[in-house]
Amino acid sequence: MKPGLVRGMAATVESDVTASMTARLDGQAIHPVLGTAALVEWLEWAGRKLILAYLDAEEDAIGYRIEMVHLAPCRIGEHFTATAEFVSLEENRVQAAIYADGPRGRLAQGSFTQVVLPKSALQVRLRDPASG
Repeated sequence: MKPGLVRGMAATVESDVTASMTARLDGQAIHPVLGTAALVEWLEWAGRKLILAYLDAEEDAIGYRIEMVHLAPCRIGEHFTATAEFVSLEENRVQAAIYADGPRGRLAQGSFTQVVLPKSALQVRLRDPASG
């Protein structure tokens, strides 16, 4: 990885909640609020955005662990932000604190770990999951 990531640096993505982001199971709408699965996706996107500029040309990253507590609802049409804040780089693992906020406060919080690998190694692993 390129140098420059400093503890506390953050990346944020934002959106308004749409019907396609709501809580769904087996294709069925459950609640008309931002679903946990969609929220995880937005938090993962923020984490990816955080490190993109620091990946070398021959590197890529893959999600390794995400832990999140979904604290509050965000209704269809309401605006929210998802943020990843750099905590540390340990060997090839990037640790970030993650959180999401909506119009009434904190929606979620947790942590996200990404593993940085050479693109060639990642391509092998994606073609043949048994390889490692």
